[in-house]
Amino acid sequence: MINGILNVYKEKGFTSHDVVAKLRGIVGQKKIGHTGTLDPDAEGVLPVCLGKATKVCDMLTETDKIYEAVLLLGVSTDTQDVSGTILDKKEIVGLTEHEVRECILGYIGEYEQLPPMYSALKVNGKKLYELAREGKVVERKTRKVFIHDIKIKEICLPRVKMEVHCSKGTYIRTLCHDIGEDLNTGGCMEKLLRTKVGKFEIEDSVRLSEIQKRKEENQLSELITQVDAMFCEYPKVIVKGAVAELAYNGNPLKVNDLEKQTSDMIRVYDALSRFIGIYKLDSHKKSYRLEKMFLDQQELRG
Repeated sequence: MINGILNVYKEKGFTSHDVVAKLRGIVGQKKIGHTGTLDPDAEGVLPVCLGKATKVCDMLTETDKIYEAVLLLGVSTDTQDVSGTILDKKEIVGLTEHEVRECILGYIGEYEQLPPMYSALKVNGKKLYELAREGKVVERKTRKVFIHDIKIKEICLPRVKMEVHCSKGTYIRTLCHDIGEDLNTGGCMEKLLRTKVGKFEIEDSVRLSEIQKRKEENQLSELITQVDAMFCEYPKVIVKGAVAELAYNGNPLKVNDLEKQTSDMIRVYDALSRFIGIYKLDSHKKSYRLEKMFLDQQELRG
């Protein structure tokens, strides 16, 4: 089984689920998961976890993301992007670049965002987009999201190209919609490119066709990011003997039994350089407790 993370460039027209399905066929294994949905019309970075790396899917979903988006003012749609049905069109009259810039930059920081009906969020066990396709609109609660930064790259009204650095759970098309509402013109998202998810950047992303080619040439390993590389900011600790046996079973490790550490989080390996897992300091009990185990019993037997 292949274990690690592939930095996939999701192409336009594919759903995130499509990417996972195609990768299962390419690599020949079922245990694969993606790290956060990208709309079919969106492109860019989609980290995909294989094998034991699926244990970090939730951690990657939690990370900040960076997008390049094109906001189209004067057009409102039911999906909040140009693929949807147009609900309203307005002429952009008298609107200045200064007003647009001031409005957009005003979104930096925390803001309450109402998730769109055309989204994969579930209400009473049913996805919102399924309800939307049935013509239903249900009440949704706003969610706090955080916009770390917005860089306006170009204003050529009615379009604005911008780079958005945001927290998890942020809908860029909803941001575009909200900006349009504030400017009294309406607005929707015309293009979206995700350029970064945590450590994964677009410059290093690979299309499915290239992954297929590398697989056929037995070079797939060159594209795989190993699981422990996701935690390189944490110090590496090697355990041996009785302490290793404790770690193999997920038991707490006493601080005094480890080489001197000042970090709250550590990467634990055994003497054979096998990555056991991530441990977190429990200062009250003077021990490190397991956060995530990555070494399985089959490896130990091997």
